[in-house]
Amino acid sequence: MEYFSYVVEHDYGLAPNPFGGYCTLAVCKPDIRKNKNLNIGDWIIGTGSQKLKKLNHLVFAMQLEEKLTFDEYWQDKRFQYKKPIINGSLVQMYGDNFYHRDSKTQEWIQEKSAHSTVQKEKHLIKDTSSEIVLISQKFYYLGDQSLLIPQEFIKICKKRQGMKYKGLNEVGTKVITWLSQNSKNGISGDPINWKEYDHKQIKLPI
Repeated sequence: MEYFSYVVEHDYGLAPNPFGGYCTLAVCKPDIRKNKNLNIGDWIIGTGSQKLKKLNHLVFAMQLEEKLTFDEYWQDKRFQYKKPIINGSLVQMYGDNFYHRDSKTQEWIQEKSAHSTVQKEKHLIKDTSSEIVLISQKFYYLGDQSLLIPQEFIKICKKRQGMKYKGLNEVGTKVITWLSQNSKNGISGDPINWKEYDHKQIKLPI
């Protein structure tokens, strides 16, 4: 079992997307999604950034249970609710299921989403550099209820952008044990960047 750690620079409920009983990583982080050392059963851990004012906090952790291609993800009945509705609730706006190929030309189609309102072409090139979507039902998503990681486990934190995984087995196991004792499986908080929105004006689906 390996532990992959990276810094969460933005947290809108898009990457990762923890809604509907599944935590998915479908956009951004192509280096993790296509990593040849990432196997079923491994853990992906996201820690907070200075920008989010969550430095050395644990934002989410997911144990990888399944890998799908973008086309498989797009067609899978379980994940239709993750197709974005850009004028919907925040959960709907930040759906992550919007890449698939044209059946005739095999060119990428990037459906409308909150992710494609700016730098659309740049995002498409980066995101589709890996066709893999990571999926888990065993996850801890803390968001704005993130926990400060004890100093004894600080090695798990990546200081800058990118990922780390080598030499994390011992500390990674301890972090997940600590997390399971201090949080619950599933969603415990809202995405950190949702504070930018007026929640009173948005009705979120149950």
